[in-house]
Amino acid sequence: MHNYRKLQVWQRAMDFTARVYVETANFPKEEKFGLTSQLRRACASIPLNIADGSGNSSDKEFRRFLEIAIRSGYETSTAIEIAERLGFWKPALVDILQKELDEIIAMLFGLHKRFTT
Repeated sequence: MHNYRKLQVWQRAMDFTARVYVETANFPKEEKFGLTSQLRRACASIPLNIADGSGNSSDKEFRRFLEIAIRSGYETSTAIEIAERLGFWKPALVDILQKELDEIIAMLFGLHKRFTT
């Protein structure tokens, strides 16, 4: 088992998720069950899967959950781009979010590599 709260990637993913929740609050109301919900769920899935995987006793299972977190990162990245294309977010904000997300994904890959046999 791993203490996920001590993992810097989990901490950054939590901060990132909180930021996305704040930034999506001004999306159009008709997107509440559309892009707003999808983006929030994909983003929250990153730290949730890190935590979920840390509860497993095997490194193999932990790696599997890290892979899910990575995929959720890519889903989040695509949803961010959709938000920009629809005019919900300005390019400057998108650049900041994508940069932070890219760093989180890179950290996930690094952590995954540490547990690869």
